[in-house]
Amino acid sequence: MSQIGKEVETIRAREIQLAGPYPPKDPAGEVGLLRMVFAIPFGHAYSLMCNGPMSLHDLINRTPDLPAVAERALEYDCLVRDGNRLLTPDGEPYRSIESQLPLAEADIVGISAINAGDLHSVLRLLDLAGIPRRSADRTPGVHPLVIGGNQGLADPEPLADYLDVVAIGEADTSLPKLIRTLHAHRQDRHLTDGMPLLEQIARVPGLYVPSLYEPTYAPGGGVTSIRPKRLTIPPAVHAQYHPVGSLRSSHFLYPVTDGTAAGLHPVRGCRHTCGFCNLGVPPFRQAPLEMLTGYIDQLEHHGVRTIIISAPTFTQYKHRRELLEHIQAYARRAEAKGEQVTTIIGSIRADEISTDYLDAVTSLGDFGHLFTELNLPARARGVITVAPEWASGDLVALYGKTMTRERVDKAIDLCRETGHVNTVMLYFIVGAPGETHADRMAVADYARDVRARLGGDDAFVIVKLHQFMPKPGTVSQRLRMEDPDVAERYGEEIAAQLRSLVGEEEFGEHYRVLTNGASRMHLEVVCSRGDRRIGHVLEDLYDAGTDLNTVTKEQLVDALSRHRLDYERHLRHMDDAVLPWHTVDDVNREAEAQFGIQLAARESGV
Repeated sequence: MSQIGKEVETIRAREIQLAGPYPPKDPAGEVGLLRMVFAIPFGHAYSLMCNGPMSLHDLINRTPDLPAVAERALEYDCLVRDGNRLLTPDGEPYRSIESQLPLAEADIVGISAINAGDLHSVLRLLDLAGIPRRSADRTPGVHPLVIGGNQGLADPEPLADYLDVVAIGEADTSLPKLIRTLHAHRQDRHLTDGMPLLEQIARVPGLYVPSLYEPTYAPGGGVTSIRPKRLTIPPAVHAQYHPVGSLRSSHFLYPVTDGTAAGLHPVRGCRHTCGFCNLGVPPFRQAPLEMLTGYIDQLEHHGVRTIIISAPTFTQYKHRRELLEHIQAYARRAEAKGEQVTTIIGSIRADEISTDYLDAVTSLGDFGHLFTELNLPARARGVITVAPEWASGDLVALYGKTMTRERVDKAIDLCRETGHVNTVMLYFIVGAPGETHADRMAVADYARDVRARLGGDDAFVIVKLHQFMPKPGTVSQRLRMEDPDVAERYGEEIAAQLRSLVGEEEFGEHYRVLTNGASRMHLEVVCSRGDRRIGHVLEDLYDAGTDLNTVTKEQLVDALSRHRLDYERHLRHMDDAVLPWHTVDDVNREAEAQFGIQLAARESGV
């Protein structure tokens, strides 16, 4: 047996389908069932947490009349890294978990891009599978149809020449329609009245087919127009989101566990619409309590001892106390058997913390935050995340955040009173328009004050700094951004200021200041707001062997210049009439303009 085969057998032996086995499908018709493989750029344990592809995988396999089966292919442990590339051992084909057939023989390949700074993973996965990277080089019926999705493609243009289709928003309806369209097309081409397959797909709401749109490029970067090539193609593609009643349980629950950990998303979206965040773009929806408690019962039945609540706005869940009490009851039963249940909460809003919430969460016993699980000192007990975003109250208000200092202080006071929380992670943004040096230095004072308010000799504060990144689909999408090298320096200045305030010894013992790293942010600068030429720049860097995890500004500028693109142009305020992602842009223009007026007033001191 091949090395991939052995690893796949190990994976399958420990996986548990929490909703039971998939029903068999009858490969009716001349074409039979289509085979869709989700290529997930992570190892096995983390891949199970990728709710987007995992929920769609479950949807396809649990829909009896959908003429397809879904499979997965991962970054297996046995793969060999060679520069930017991944290679299979002994040159064997890159295979899926379920059928162990080569990925290149699939009918559809789905790739989820979680972050704009990691778009090069799409090139790596296509190379690994032996599938031509560019859509123009793939032959219909010979090569798979390649589909992309998720937040990393909020601006889909950098990969427009590499993806046949991009799913905008939630694909629970659009992907099944695509599958049925492809299946019908292969069964009987005469049923389609001669309309090419991609034109049919482009007419499905929520599906963007880049090759059917023609951009006119602006010098240095960006576009002056982007238009459909034919009258039958819609001029715009609108993101699809679905009411809670139409979402399957796998949209809220991890459908597969490896026997050690599993998780749930009690809510989708956010009740708030902060100007810098796209969590508030989809409508806010909550899972029925009985769905979640039933899932916890399944985890107990299978002996799964780590529960991940990965919704970033868990405190907005209406039945959070009842859910936590249900988990607590499970934890007590496990404790009676000498075993420990750990609950990891992805993120919460500090301005929504209450005494009831803290009483419930601290009664769980062992609980923490997903990010900090791998980064905390051993003495850490309970962990709470607080995201003020800015230390200056008027910046908080300007960007639509409700996290006032009074609310944060109240949350910290509640944490101190419980006695179970000794670690606070503070999220701050640096490099935003309207921000001053004094605003940044105030972050150090904020961190010092939070530790003092938390109290206790073992109180620990982590300051996590994120560079401001205007996200397509938000009212701040056109704003200028800081050079990531400068933003990295801001982080160093904040750390130095905090060290100066509290002293070297206390800083080393009780604080940590973390940044995202400039390399990833340099890629995000161009990938989050670039046009189709950016994909070719990524491909050049990838083929040259440049480490895209540590790429410098100089390397990126040089690669951009070979395509007559200007790095600085991507940092500027984008006052263009047409944005590269114009086809999928749903931002309210009036709200966007009003936000710009308010920001200009702050910057001018009015």
